[in-house]
Amino acid sequence: MKAVLTVVGRDMVGILADVSAECAAQNVNIEEVSQSVLQDLFCMIMLVDVSNCPLPLAEFADLMSEKGQAKGLAIHVMHEDIFRAMHHI
Repeated sequence: MKAVLTVVGRDMVGILADVSAECAAQNVNIEEVSQSVLQDLFCMIMLVDVSNCPLPLAEFADLMSEKGQAKGLAIHVMHEDIFRAMHHI
């Protein structure tokens, strides 16, 4: 099962490292990543495979959100099908 993980917040050293380390700790594979910095705003979108994650998707999403809040970042995880449905016209 795939999910879309987004990260938005003030740019600082280690965001990608922190997010990817937590994904690895939860056995979540990062398949694709796109990131950019707009002035001092960091924006990243990842396509991740959560098939081997020991947590249900909702718990993984809550965990990532909490980790992000602790660093002043907004991290959201959404099932790929929901993401595609939301952006399909």
